[in-house]
Amino acid sequence: MEDARGMIMQNWSETMQHTQSTTPPRSIGVLLFPAFSNHCLANAVEPLRGANMLSRRTLYDWQFLSLDGAGVASSSGLTVQPQARLSDHPGGDYLLVMPSYDFERHATPALGRALRAAAGRFRTIVGLDTGSYLMAAAGLLDGRRATIHWDEMETLAERFPEVAVTDDRFVIDGNRITCGGTTTTFELMLHLIDAHHGAMLRLEVAALFMHGEADPRADPLIRLPRDRLVQAAVSIMRRNIEAPLPVGEIAARLRLSQRGLEAHFASETGKSPRAVYTALRLRQARLLAERTTLSVAEIATRCGYADASAMTRAFRKEFGRPPTAFRRA
Repeated sequence: MEDARGMIMQNWSETMQHTQSTTPPRSIGVLLFPAFSNHCLANAVEPLRGANMLSRRTLYDWQFLSLDGAGVASSSGLTVQPQARLSDHPGGDYLLVMPSYDFERHATPALGRALRAAAGRFRTIVGLDTGSYLMAAAGLLDGRRATIHWDEMETLAERFPEVAVTDDRFVIDGNRITCGGTTTTFELMLHLIDAHHGAMLRLEVAALFMHGEADPRADPLIRLPRDRLVQAAVSIMRRNIEAPLPVGEIAARLRLSQRGLEAHFASETGKSPRAVYTALRLRQARLLAERTTLSVAEIATRCGYADASAMTRAFRKEFGRPPTAFRRA
């Protein structure tokens, strides 16, 4: 009976992995304007690249676009050669509108027509940094909530009274998304990765860029915002892979009760702290299997398992294959 149940679970895992691997990637157009911010561009596409790398499949596919197809120079002089003109792009899941500086001079009638046409080809239009101004000028935010870089909030509210301007870091209103700056662009991308592929991948991408890795014990007066608490707990977990800590001790380091931490994890990730901790340890085991010649027993020890067989069973349940299969790959 146990063998049959294990076979069913393995087949289900393999079926899910096959389904995920055959799902087409989300298509994204990145519309650049002269004097765009390099920082904003990197914070938009690097999390997507990280998600592709960590998942070992193409979850996101993006192209750089401009209005005329010519090279676009950033505010710091870096030139990006677009792969297509906006009008030639067939459309896709997201269009990221990224003007950054000198945005008001880009708000021409021709651009308005181009963005309205693009809204018919892309499922969602996203204004990054000051991109919401161009969206508003094109009539794409009428009756919607939106945000912008805080230096330009009054300008946006005054010029476009039909837009409900808010100081939120990013705003998702149906198929219109707006974001207030470079750091919030990174946060938005993590949010979308979470919505598309789950909390674990979001945490992995955040850790890849050392986002939210500060030690909460460094300052006894620190007040962690709600959206950083999971990252702080995960940071503690990552530093204690070989000798896993009890969930109660992690909670105590964050000045929470164990029940409070568990409730917060359930709310933010849909998982328990213990489940997230196990997933992190198994992902470290996968990394060691792929990149080292350590034996399975040694990998188990480094990932907090006293029994290599127990780790292998957990590994197979998580990834659908044993550690040795990843080493061969």
